Amino acid sequence: MTTAVLTPGGSARATAERALKAAAGFWFATVVTGQALFLAYILAVYAPTSLSGNFAAWNENKMLIKGYVPGDTVGNLAFAAHVLMAAVVTFGGTLQFVPQIRARAPAVHRWIGRAFMTTAMAASVVGLWMTWGRPTDSGLPAAIAITLDAALILAFGGLAWRTAVARDFTAHRRWAMRTFMVANGVWFLRLGMATYGMAYLATGKVLPRPGDVFDVWSFGAYLVPLLVLELYLRAKAGGGPVMRASATGAVVLGALLMGVGIFGTWVGMFAPVLANVLAKL
Repeated sequence: MTTAVLTPGGSARATAERALKAAAGFWFATVVTGQALFLAYILAVYAPTSLSGNFAAWNENKMLIKGYVPGDTVGNLAFAAHVLMAAVVTFGGTLQFVPQIRARAPAVHRWIGRAFMTTAMAASVVGLWMTWGRPTDSGLPAAIAITLDAALILAFGGLAWRTAVARDFTAHRRWAMRTFMVANGVWFLRLGMATYGMAYLATGKVLPRPGDVFDVWSFGAYLVPLLVLELYLRAKAGGGPVMRASATGAVVLGALLMGVGIFGTWVGMFAPVLANVLAKL
């Protein structure tokens, strides 16, 4: 029988590892909260109207960039499919982070993963068509950002699928997490703009206008979460206490900013639209 001896370095490493794990748990809890609200919004506002064919009701959401267009049957159907696929991506992607499902119901994990990957990749293709085949007034930089995001979704999703087939589950998990980040680019875009909008108002509008920041954050909405994820993965894979502390700080800061964005998005975007829908029931 041997007795483990904890050296000062080993103790610091263990503390940093626990802190990183706690930060990841905090981040996940924040994501679950925000994704649940987003899913409720999609199902309440768009699912009934899309499935019933009442596409014109989409335009009651005044914050929608381009929803129902009279006479544009293909475009309207593409928008409906894109929105409903977003619900699958939101629900399925979040479930894939639950370790109990992976450990106790691997078959369920596999089928949810297939649905998530297939839907995310299909939604990216539909999103590309809507961006270039059904242009909006969001501007060229935003269109390029969407195109890059779609390319990353297709690339990461393909690699996640290939590594799963090859049973390289360590690599598969990393590529699946990267796919989740880029597949939720639109969600991060909303949260980021809501957070910035609140800061803009709180500082007396001395910051650059939200419209001027939109083009930059159109890229940052998925590249920043992807960067934080890479830092987390490298720290978790064998980084020292300093790297793990840096990753912990980045993950916690990201979760806090997400929390602010979730609150702002709910109060400023989702709740008013939901209230209008419920008032008509």
